[in-house]
Amino acid sequence: MRPVHYWHCFVGIQTREWLRFWQQRTRFASALVRPLLWLVVFAAGFRAALGVSIIPPYQTYITYETYIVPGLCGMIVLFNSMQGALSMVYDRELGSMRVLLMSPLPRPFLLVTKLLAMGVVSIGQVYIFLLVARLFDVEPPAWGYLAVFPALLMAALMLGALGLLIATWVKQLENFAGVMNFVIFPMFFLSSALYPLWKMQEAGPWLYWLCQLNPFTHAVEAIRFSLYLQWNGTAVGITGAVTLVLAALATAGFRPQRTRILGARPANG
Repeated sequence: MRPVHYWHCFVGIQTREWLRFWQQRTRFASALVRPLLWLVVFAAGFRAALGVSIIPPYQTYITYETYIVPGLCGMIVLFNSMQGALSMVYDRELGSMRVLLMSPLPRPFLLVTKLLAMGVVSIGQVYIFLLVARLFDVEPPAWGYLAVFPALLMAALMLGALGLLIATWVKQLENFAGVMNFVIFPMFFLSSALYPLWKMQEAGPWLYWLCQLNPFTHAVEAIRFSLYLQWNGTAVGITGAVTLVLAALATAGFRPQRTRILGARPANG
C-alpha cells in the first residue's frame, strides 16, 4: 500500500463522519443542551455555595462559570466519544465498518482514523460551546482557543479508545448503552470538571485519590491549562500515556462479529 492509499482512506473516513454529523442535527443539539444546562442553570445555583479561590491556571478569583467551562468541554467530548463508540459497534455489525475492516489497510490505522474523525467532530462542537460561553462572560485568552486544540484531540482519542475497548468486552449490543452509564457518570463526577480537587480532598482523602486516579481528571486539567495558555506536564503526560495504552488495547481487541444483537445467532468464526 502506498501513502496515497492511506491518505484517501483518511480523507474518506473524515468526510463520512462530518456528513453523518450534518445529517444528525438532533445529535448536535443534544450535545450542547447538557453543558448549557450546567452553565446556565446549575452554575447559577452553585455559585454562592462553591466559591473558587485563586488556583492555577487562574491568576485571580474567578466565577464558578469560568471554572466549569473546561470541565463542560470535557463533558461534550466524553458523551460524544461514548456515543461514537456505540455507533462503531453498530457499524461493525451492520454498516460501513464491517466493509471498511475488509480493506487491505492495517486495522490499527483504520480504527485510529475512525477515532480521530469522531474526535474532530466532537472538537467542533466544543468550539461552538466556547463561543456560546462568551455570552456568559467566560472569555479565555484569544490564543487559548488555538492552544487547547491538542488537549481536546488527545482527550477525544483517549475517551474514544476507552469506549471502543469496552465494546470489545460487551457480548450483546443491547447491553452497551447500559454499561456506558456505569462509565460516563463516575468518570465525570469523580473528576475536577465541576469542583477543584482541593474541595474533594476536604471531603475525604479516599475521594480525592479516586479523582486523582481518574484519567478524565487529567484530561480536563490539560484542557483547562491549555485554554489559559499554561502548561501542565503531569496532566498532559498522564493523558497521553493512557491514550496510547487504551488505543493499543482497543485496536488489538476489536474484532468483527464479536458483539451480537439480542436474539440473533452468533456468526461462525
